[in-house]
Amino acid sequence: MRRWFDGEGFLEVETPARVPSPGQEIHLDAVPADAGRFLITSPEYHMKRLVAAGFGRIVQICRSWRAGERGPHHEPEFTMVEWYRAGAPLEDIARDCERLIRHAAQALVDPAAIDPARLDLAAPFERTTVAAVVREHAGIDVRGDETADDLRARAAAVGVDVRGARDWDDVFFQVWLDRVDPHLGRGRPTFVFDWPAPLGALARRKPGNPAVVERFELYAGGLELANAFGELTDAVEQRARFEAESAVRAARGKAVYPLDEKLLRALATMPPTSGIALGFDRLVMFLLGASAVRDVMAFADDEV
Repeated sequence: MRRWFDGEGFLEVETPARVPSPGQEIHLDAVPADAGRFLITSPEYHMKRLVAAGFGRIVQICRSWRAGERGPHHEPEFTMVEWYRAGAPLEDIARDCERLIRHAAQALVDPAAIDPARLDLAAPFERTTVAAVVREHAGIDVRGDETADDLRARAAAVGVDVRGARDWDDVFFQVWLDRVDPHLGRGRPTFVFDWPAPLGALARRKPGNPAVVERFELYAGGLELANAFGELTDAVEQRARFEAESAVRAARGKAVYPLDEKLLRALATMPPTSGIALGFDRLVMFLLGASAVRDVMAFADDEV
């Protein structure tokens, strides 16, 4: 991976692992460190500050931590590959993924031994949208600007149990996990673009369709490998999103983290940028055909 990024002119950077503001995203919880700091859930905030400072093509391969995540596809400590391209559209990041994954496969697996039924990387990766896959697999139309009650009624009408889902994102992810997620990335890797605006986090709204944001997730072999954004650089809108997410976290009894004021100040000088976080362990798991992420780690969390 480092050889590939070096050949593409990326600068490898290091950013802090202990931070005062680990992020506001509702479905991520940070691991406390000490002195009012937390271990990073990703290096995103500090890498964006470097982009704003003039470093237009950067990559980092680092450890990240997320509390309470354990299962076949999750460990609370894992390796993240995160990179940014200033002045580049999101499609450039998708092309990076295709080339990088093919490069990794050739480095890790004997191409002659690859079963194309399990691992077909030769053809262009599939490209689709959230609206298309939810309609195909769940029979629901999702725009991104409907109310939670509207979406709940549509989900219930097709038999998805959403009685425990309170908010828009809860309803959506119940539909996604029950009906959509198991079908993605089968046969060949799949980019799913155009995520609903309530799931925008740090992504900018799509021109011409503000109900969705510039975001894709990459799926392969039933695994979510990566999450990419056309990055939001409007500090006013980003602050409003952070504050809204903090309010939801508080209402759900979750820890509320300090807003990253240094990031918000940096957004004023950050150029249009696209960026991505890719799970290194999941990529190795996919390429080797492993059944659990712990199978590609020397020490899973319960073995430390």
